[in-house]
Amino acid sequence: MDNGCLVLETGEVFPGILIGSKEDAIGEVVFNTSMTGYQEIMSDPSYAGQIIVFCYPLIGNYGINPQDYEAENIYAKGVVMGEACHLPNHYSSEVAAPELLKKLSISGLSNVDTRELVKTIRKHGSVKGYITDSVKEFPYVEGTENFVELVSTTKVKSYPGAGPHIVLLDYGYKKSILEALLYSDCQVTVVPYTTSLEKLQALHPDGVLLSNGPGNPEVLKDHFPKIKNIAEEFPTLGICLGHQLLALAFGATTEKLLFGHRGGNHPVKDLATGKVYITSQNHSYNVKEDSVNQEIFSITYKNINDGTVEGLQHKSFPALSVQFHPEAHPGPQDTNYIFTKFLKLIHDKTGVMSYAIQ
Repeated sequence: MDNGCLVLETGEVFPGILIGSKEDAIGEVVFNTSMTGYQEIMSDPSYAGQIIVFCYPLIGNYGINPQDYEAENIYAKGVVMGEACHLPNHYSSEVAAPELLKKLSISGLSNVDTRELVKTIRKHGSVKGYITDSVKEFPYVEGTENFVELVSTTKVKSYPGAGPHIVLLDYGYKKSILEALLYSDCQVTVVPYTTSLEKLQALHPDGVLLSNGPGNPEVLKDHFPKIKNIAEEFPTLGICLGHQLLALAFGATTEKLLFGHRGGNHPVKDLATGKVYITSQNHSYNVKEDSVNQEIFSITYKNINDGTVEGLQHKSFPALSVQFHPEAHPGPQDTNYIFTKFLKLIHDKTGVMSYAIQ
């Protein structure tokens, strides 16, 4: 076993055992409170550039299987856990989690006091950290990166279906979003986030989905005019980063949360019905409520814990967005009906029917 540590830019040092590639890694340190779904979490492109801290004490006990990846690669900089299971037990497991990290050259650290680490992050807010084999001077880190550029597809991908044609604008989409659309028999075309409005229009979509993705949404400010035009022309659904981008495109602003929302147990209130849903979330930024022009948008959902905006509905165009993940994976699927609402908007505008709303 090789000793290592996580060094925070605020000076704290958390010792542990190096796993995975055992190479030095630096990134924003964030924590996830989910009790299951470590494979989906590690492979979520929204973690690009970050070091994931798992609150649940044992990671890897049911191994890694071929079905539960949310992307073809792991874009996180590193993974930190209390205990790593090297001998998983499940009929579908193909590889242990530490072996997968090594295979994909991802740095990891186990045997860490993750409870104390999470308390530290909650005190300071999300901070940068450094997985290394010994305590060293914290390295200089460049400013804001465009991690979307790293995770977005570079080619157009098409998936058949008899229902409405959805263009999925890829800022780092999770496979579960695509699967939710295909389950409703949608025809889906996944396109790079750089796709121009003209090329998107040439695909003749019935609706457009703005996906989740990593990083600060302000990095994509050059794309705001295009997103605004999309929402004014096509039924549109924004999820997570897509929600933030839709709001920004119509003049709202975003801010960074102290330590973000990550996990499968975040309560969200539907302001129209008063009903509370438990949701899956993964984001560092939120749309500032006082920046939302409520002549343009209705605020549809709020986070119960901190009151932040969790959903918007445009008052003039068939466009809606949610900060949480209705496709879950991992997490509860209480809000999967958001896809049905989106398909209903498409039907009302285009007449194209999905069996999900019949």
